[in-house]
Amino acid sequence: MTSETAESPIAADLVDERLIGRGGVTGGARSLWNRIRGGDLGMLPVIIGLIVISLVFYAMEPIFLSSRNLVSITQFAAPVGIIALGIVLVLLLGEIDLSVGSVSGMAAAVMAVVVVRQGHDMALGLVAGILSGLAVGLFYAILYNAFGIPSFVFSLAGLLGFEGVLYLVLGKEGSINLPEGSNFVQYVRYEYLPQGAAYALVVLLSVGYLTSRSLASRSRERAGLSSLWMPGVLIKAGLMLVGLLFATYYLYIDRGWGYLWVFFVLLVMIVDFALRRTTWGRHVFAIGGSEDAARRAGIKVGRTYVSVFVMCSTLAALGGLLAAAQVTSVSQSSGTGDTNLTAIAAAVIGGTSLFGGRGSAWSALLGILVLKAIQSGLNMVGVDSSSVRLIVTGGVLLLAVAVDSKARQARESSGRG
Repeated sequence: MTSETAESPIAADLVDERLIGRGGVTGGARSLWNRIRGGDLGMLPVIIGLIVISLVFYAMEPIFLSSRNLVSITQFAAPVGIIALGIVLVLLLGEIDLSVGSVSGMAAAVMAVVVVRQGHDMALGLVAGILSGLAVGLFYAILYNAFGIPSFVFSLAGLLGFEGVLYLVLGKEGSINLPEGSNFVQYVRYEYLPQGAAYALVVLLSVGYLTSRSLASRSRERAGLSSLWMPGVLIKAGLMLVGLLFATYYLYIDRGWGYLWVFFVLLVMIVDFALRRTTWGRHVFAIGGSEDAARRAGIKVGRTYVSVFVMCSTLAALGGLLAAAQVTSVSQSSGTGDTNLTAIAAAVIGGTSLFGGRGSAWSALLGILVLKAIQSGLNMVGVDSSSVRLIVTGGVLLLAVAVDSKARQARESSGRG
């Protein structure tokens, strides 16, 4: 197996500078086209889709791309996006978790009861909520590893069961209002990163990317592999810096980057690093590609399943806590409704394969932006979001799965060729 083949399940980003190889820009374009023909679409479809959606709604209602609306989209996208991040992980294994919405609502209810009804500090309530999600993940891992119950079955049971736990925890009143004076609620709902700090963070991210790519290139050279084309790295880093600086300038015409959104992006970056740069991440992709092959390679498959189920449920709990702080209350509708649909759809629409082994942490971010953009745009043009939005979301999800399926067929055909 060549080094390029070994990295292909992970390097799904089609703007990877490695595409600009020995032939310079021309060779990079040729390599990019060959990868697209081979079914390695990466996140290209969702990026194009997000651009098209934005242009269509802008043509119908120019205020759609206003600074104020874009800030609102990012803020409301973050909690469910964090839940979708956990879905990305289980999908990479070729599994599914249908209960993330119920788990998020249950965790929020646990936090609210500990803080409001029992009078404890918010920190203790947050810990209790997170631990409740972690316990669900461990429970699922036992069901999967010890009893061989399919994830579809036990998560469907969890969808029903943990919604019942939500009702039980809240009790007869059915809702709890969170104290708006708490720092947690303030930062989630009202606080935004200072503009100077936002610009500094953008520069730091771009410099960090350039540094990491340079170190990766030296590492490849020491391993006897072809190094990265550094002009391509510099071009990408420069485009990243310019794009982020403009986005920061434009969003600060209104409120700017919310702490909630920044937290979500940092989580995505951490998970992306873990998937791409750690042994654990390579194991996740290997198991999703072929569990039998992973076992024969000596990978501890059971342990990896435990870690992924725990992370998925913990991220679901975290998303539920942030959603509760955003609306300053927990009720019997918390985490229910279309939360599961939105989280799973975001992961799939963002480019994570339902067949396992292919995807990226950035799928959660791009996918939830697509769905929230659709919701915001439909609301602006006066369309009933409770009906048409679900129809449109279902259609977009079906299209994403169809693209994924055709790409998978192209990869298999290319592999046989």
